[in-house]
Amino acid sequence: MAIINRIALILNIIGGINWGLIGLFKFDLVAWICGGQDSIFARIIYSIVGLAAIWCISLLFSNKTAIEE
Repeated sequence: MAIINRIALILNIIGGINWGLIGLFKFDLVAWICGGQDSIFARIIYSIVGLAAIWCISLLFSNKTAIEE
């Protein structure tokens, strides 16, 4: 499970950086890389990052940290 936790955290960091770029500069890095927000590739990436965020909710309530595992 430790590898899934690390992947989820990395995806959330990527998502956070993307949201930071959107908030500060109105620049969506994922959309830029994938050819627009409406492209299927961008929607897949957004969905994967969203699923990773849901997974990280379980980390918030676990007794162990990701580093301890």
